[in-house]
Amino acid sequence: MAEYSNYQKDVIKRYYDNRDSIDQQKLAELCTNLYLAEGKKKAKLWDKARDIMERLEIPASRIDHILTSEDPAVLAELVKDLESGSIR
Repeated sequence: MAEYSNYQKDVIKRYYDNRDSIDQQKLAELCTNLYLAEGKKKAKLWDKARDIMERLEIPASRIDHILTSEDPAVLAELVKDLESGSIR
């Protein structure tokens, strides 16, 4: 494994300390992209959304509901809940 400088270690640590915030931002961006996407790209974006929601530890029942509906508006409601702090 590569040796990292102290600066690199600090950058990596800050990334993982702020990963929840980063994932919330990515989920919000995915929501926007899902409104515009079509076809295979849309399916890939939904897969990414699933991965992010799992990392954020969203309840499985809610993830299933969002993915079953395939409606960006439903995903937007989750993003809104995350930003307001009602989840966590």
